[in-house]
Amino acid sequence: MEYKLFIDGQWVDSGHRLEVTNKYSQEVFAAVPAAGQEEVDKAIAAAQRAASVMADMPAYRRSEILARTAALITERKRDLAETIAIEAGKALKFALIEVDRAISTFTLAAEEARRVHGETIPLDAVPAGEGYFGFWLRRPVGVIAAVSPFNFPLNLVAHKVAPAIAAGNAVVLKPASTTPITAVKLCEILESAGLPAGAINLVVGPGSTVGEWLVTDPRVDKITFTGSPPVGEHILSVAGIKKVTLELGNTSPVIIAPDADLDLVAKKCAVGAYYNSGQVCISVQRIYSEKGISDPFTEKFVLASEAMVVGDPLDERVDVGPMIDPGEVDRIEGWVEEAVDGGAQVLTGGKRDEAIYWPTVLTNVEPEMKVVDQEAFAPVASVIPYDDFEGALELADASDYGLQAAVFTRDIQRVFKAIKRLNFGGVMINETPAYRADHMPYGGNRQSGLGREGVRFAVEEMTNIQMVAIKLDG
Repeated sequence: MEYKLFIDGQWVDSGHRLEVTNKYSQEVFAAVPAAGQEEVDKAIAAAQRAASVMADMPAYRRSEILARTAALITERKRDLAETIAIEAGKALKFALIEVDRAISTFTLAAEEARRVHGETIPLDAVPAGEGYFGFWLRRPVGVIAAVSPFNFPLNLVAHKVAPAIAAGNAVVLKPASTTPITAVKLCEILESAGLPAGAINLVVGPGSTVGEWLVTDPRVDKITFTGSPPVGEHILSVAGIKKVTLELGNTSPVIIAPDADLDLVAKKCAVGAYYNSGQVCISVQRIYSEKGISDPFTEKFVLASEAMVVGDPLDERVDVGPMIDPGEVDRIEGWVEEAVDGGAQVLTGGKRDEAIYWPTVLTNVEPEMKVVDQEAFAPVASVIPYDDFEGALELADASDYGLQAAVFTRDIQRVFKAIKRLNFGGVMINETPAYRADHMPYGGNRQSGLGREGVRFAVEEMTNIQMVAIKLDG
């Protein structure tokens, strides 16, 4: 199937085409043009023209467009889910959930579009403000470059595009080159929903070219990026003076206290570690279990891991499909082999089947091993015993990352110790780090990024505050 770029309300072609593969069969199923510098320039120029149109559009109209988008996504739910399963390798059962979440994200944005407002400020709270009336407004930043990853090709695009539209901005979207077709279909939907020409523009291509042209262009007012810390750091070094939101990953820790329900925790951790083949920024990776319960928990976790169904993601029984490309399987295979050479033990998994890496449980790992210290982004989790809860908090927090962490306990004292001690953007209690509701503030501390997503919070990131002070006596 041949697709096109979307620039200034028109579907356009370019010379070179990128092939998109079915990640399970590795067969080419679609092609999309690779944007050159000319296409990127036209997309930014179109967004710049549309930014004033969007800023002047009444809030209720932006809300209506977003609500229609949600309705059209609902009508195309099955097609979108199957596209995600094919091009991203995500199991269809989870792809369907992703579509439902995107519907929710656009619905939330439709509601939030009607709530973008400022507030008054009592300027006379200080002597210099006597005789003045003050208030502030939120104004759209203008042109937003949205650079999205492969692992949620619909909902992470939605988390960038929907709040941008709600706030009255225009967008140039660069989806991952491995999963661009879902974004193409979303642009078709946005066009049908009545979004003005230039308000959404789609360009596809490598980060080294298309991404670089976008983030360095002075006409772009904000960058929103999800990806790796090295790329995020590079963006900050070349972007110039513009607003930037970065979501950069995690080595998600889970702490299991001795009073936790081990059967429940084992099942939750298995899903949290292996859905989307572990290719989620908040996938369960480091599991710290108290020594007294470590053996029974590990046994239950291994059984839950082995119960995950592996295979073709279009099969609705399947839980775990292929990774995004065989090179990523090579990488995690090397990491696990390196850990085993260092004394780690593979309790289950540790094998591959072409593009699939089987759900893997490790033990006897060391903190400096890559499978513990770096973001695995693969279906690999390690179980690590601990002596006392305070020590577990220290181990969990001993990371350069700080996106989300989790604690399973019924003890309220442990809960508040964890909240106080863990330097993470989110602390989940009796749920895994993989938990996310689409309206909550979502983002990380430390090397996990800057800023927050979640529709209301993304709107705040995508607007500027304009202060107004009025001298009352003329």
